[in-house]
Amino acid sequence: MHLVESATFNKGKNKVYLGVLGNLVAYACRWSFELGCDGFVSFDSKSTLKAHYVQVLGASELGGLRMYVGTPAAAALVTQYYPDFFTT
Repeated sequence: MHLVESATFNKGKNKVYLGVLGNLVAYACRWSFELGCDGFVSFDSKSTLKAHYVQVLGASELGGLRMYVGTPAAAALVTQYYPDFFTT
């Protein structure tokens, strides 16, 4: 993934929408499953958000700022945001 960010109005304590990051990453994971890549996606994190990505996305570190969402975490995200994906 490249440059996944929330809009300015949707950051911090006064954000308008909840779950935007999870929804965007779930979409990328769904697309990865559709392409035969087992849901795997990778991205470069901002250093201050690495722990957040581990907690919210189930992401893992590859080294440095590079992170990835593997198949089990991708399947969990896709199931959360697209509950019928694996049944169709």
